[in-house]
Amino acid sequence: MTTPAPLIHKPIHEHSVPLFWPMAAGIELGISAMKQFQHNLSFIAEAEKIDTPHSPEWATSNRIVLELETMRLRDFSAANRPFTQPPVLIDAPFAGHSSTIADYKIGQSLVETLLASGLEHVLVTDWKSATPAMKNFDIDKYLAEINVVVDDLGGLVDLIGLCQGGWMSAMYAARFPHKVRTLVLAGAPIDTDAGDGPIKKLAHTLPMAVYEEMVRAGGGVMLGKTMLAGWKSMNPQAQYMSKYLELYQHIEDKNYIKRTEQFERWYESPIDLPGAYYLQTIRQIFKENRLAKGEFIALGERLSLKNIVCPVYLLAGSDDDITTSEQVFDAEKYLGTPPEHIVKTLASGGHIGLFMGAKTLTEYWPAIGRWVRSGGISRD
Repeated sequence: MTTPAPLIHKPIHEHSVPLFWPMAAGIELGISAMKQFQHNLSFIAEAEKIDTPHSPEWATSNRIVLELETMRLRDFSAANRPFTQPPVLIDAPFAGHSSTIADYKIGQSLVETLLASGLEHVLVTDWKSATPAMKNFDIDKYLAEINVVVDDLGGLVDLIGLCQGGWMSAMYAARFPHKVRTLVLAGAPIDTDAGDGPIKKLAHTLPMAVYEEMVRAGGGVMLGKTMLAGWKSMNPQAQYMSKYLELYQHIEDKNYIKRTEQFERWYESPIDLPGAYYLQTIRQIFKENRLAKGEFIALGERLSLKNIVCPVYLLAGSDDDITTSEQVFDAEKYLGTPPEHIVKTLASGGHIGLFMGAKTLTEYWPAIGRWVRSGGISRD
């Protein structure tokens, strides 16, 4: 018995000229299906928009007050204003995304929240994407330029370290304890052997040869797009399916589209890291945990977190699977700060929400701002 050939739909009209395909599709679909067709077209256009977004922007008015090889120092305070408090330096994450996470958008900005809490002089490290000429920049280079910033600001700051900027801030405070009045570490992996998060497992599972090969493939630079692709591959269901299904379902929701576009402008615009900095971070911070063990050498000295004696505020996320709360809170074991001058707060939510989540900015950061303003005395 011969199997019948499959039925093939033959278009009524020729569709060979691309210019006319929407009109031809409309003819084929019929009027009753045109709304669905228009819905699909909107989805295609929006998916393309969020996959290739414009660069992220700063939400709050600011000016560049210092231009260094690794960063632009942005000042969010009024120009020519006399200050009665030490400057507040936000050390933004340098982990493959823009520093604009510290000033995500109006109504959802850490910078805005801190200014509203009474802090007068707020600045952010705007880390530059690494060029091939920067491939040999190591952690010392970044610490040295933070030191240039602090000296330029008068030699004493209130330091706020976010995520990877947290361990860098802790290093700086341990190396120059007399230059840091208060230290805030938010979502910062200080004891990278603590807890049981996926990043810890990944750091100890993949051999250094894998990381080294990725840097070689980038010509000595760890490409942001490589890191982003690798990160997405850890959760392909969410990154390659759920995200677009949700977009499709909400394509008529203008508020949802606006929020999605805002986030994707930041998320889909990765920055590159110097190969030397990246490999040193993977090996010495995440694989060997040298900072917590007191074995990290920075600017010619072995660092001890016991050198940090200023008031310290530790903020962790209850659902943070990038930097687990144990990695943040275990810092208390190594600091020289007296226990009564260490504040530990567990905020609800995940990692990124610690810095730009509306709930965290409303419920936790105003109190942190007042704590900084008081020099670490206030505990409200």
